[in-house]
Amino acid sequence: MAQLYDAIGRDYRAYRRPDPRLAAAITDALGRAETLVNVGAGAGSYEPADRTVVAVEPSTAMIRQRGSDTPVVQASATELPFRDGAFAASLAVLTVHHWPDRARGLAELARVAGRRVVVLTWDPAASGFWLVDDYFPEMVAIDRRIFPSLDDFRRALGRIEVRPLPIPHDCTDGFLGAYWRRPAAYLDAGVRGAISTFAKLGEVEGGLARLRADLDDGTWMRRHGDLLGRAELDLGYRLVIRG
Repeated sequence: MAQLYDAIGRDYRAYRRPDPRLAAAITDALGRAETLVNVGAGAGSYEPADRTVVAVEPSTAMIRQRGSDTPVVQASATELPFRDGAFAASLAVLTVHHWPDRARGLAELARVAGRRVVVLTWDPAASGFWLVDDYFPEMVAIDRRIFPSLDDFRRALGRIEVRPLPIPHDCTDGFLGAYWRRPAAYLDAGVRGAISTFAKLGEVEGGLARLRADLDDGTWMRRHGDLLGRAELDLGYRLVIRG
């Protein structure tokens, strides 16, 4: 993970700005926890300003982009350098799929949190995103292999609550599904550079050429124009909560 984000993370903050609606959902999921560790913290998105936070991030490039005074520890999610129950909660936002040992990392989240664990993830059982279905079907093979299933979370964390997290049409956090109503954005190399799945694809020009042609001749609009009337869309992103 550190090597991946050292490579793609140089302009990360320009495209991955925290969305206030997602932030509100994450803050609500954290409940009353006053101390938390944010694991795989990246540039610091979604760290509540009104609580005591310690960030954990392995990538030097991401640490350099952090704009807050939150203490940050350069470490791996699979070996958190904290005692048992050191925090009231642990948080992991769109990061678990990058961990070298996901089960061990989830166990570490539970170990260092007194009770509450909050993970923003994508459910690999989800389907129906036009970008993947029509232009980059190979993404399915990549993401379904690396994202834990909800049963994986249950095995690691015990009883969990799962909350759907619909993505707003103007989401400011440019992860893979953020531009579902702005298809031309995926033609922007900067946008793609802040999305880890694109970095893992061996070849993208074929899919980009098809998307560009479909936008130019109206094919995309004929297939998916109904999305332009939607304010938000469930693309399979989930908040997994223990405690």
